[in-house]
Amino acid sequence: MTVQDVLKLYEEKKKKFGIETYKHISELLKETKELHKKDWLKNPTPNGDHEQSWKGFKGGILEHLLIHIIEDEIKILGLKIVKGNTLERTQPQNLSEELSKIKRAVSINYGEWGLHLPDADIIIYDPKSLKVIAILSSKSTLRERIAETGYWKIKISQDPVTKNIKVFFVTPDEDGTLTIKTPTKKGRAIVEVDTDGSYVMSETRVEESDKVKMFDSFISDLKKLVEKINAKK
Repeated sequence: MTVQDVLKLYEEKKKKFGIETYKHISELLKETKELHKKDWLKNPTPNGDHEQSWKGFKGGILEHLLIHIIEDEIKILGLKIVKGNTLERTQPQNLSEELSKIKRAVSINYGEWGLHLPDADIIIYDPKSLKVIAILSSKSTLRERIAETGYWKIKISQDPVTKNIKVFFVTPDEDGTLTIKTPTKKGRAIVEVDTDGSYVMSETRVEESDKVKMFDSFISDLKKLVEKINAKK
């Protein structure tokens, strides 16, 4: 089971569900897990724990799916995408000049403790101005990372170099944290107060707000953000 196999499964679902395929991400992940286990049983890991093996594989799947879904629209807006891991793991001398500048533009200044990248799955930037527009974190549930995302938004806001970068969380919200406004669950409270918003990839409708929306609003919101930035030039 490879990432390309998962993307093919997504494209098959897209033939059936069209622009609403994003609502079926959780269903796709369940199907992928079953296929992954079949492959794993042919050559199980020494500890015999498929859940551990699946967790490692699943970690990057949502990120790859998200890039696959949005990359064409991102290009239309004149923007580019780079994975946070690419900036984190590539040796500085091996980064292109463009990506080196993006790495510097998104890094947080910890004073005497140096510059450090925020945890971000996807970084969206303008290749002409080399300004970072937004960073995206993606997990199947909020409890896996939302507090970290809130932390990074606070740090980004405190640095004059990074303060205009938006921080978004994209999730299938499999535990239903974002579904209702009241009573508000802790994860939703963090989204509403400490991030620039979350986009939900789910069949379940959520009670939307300015900060919590269904995923189909993401590209239009990003377009408005880019227009607002360009208007200030």
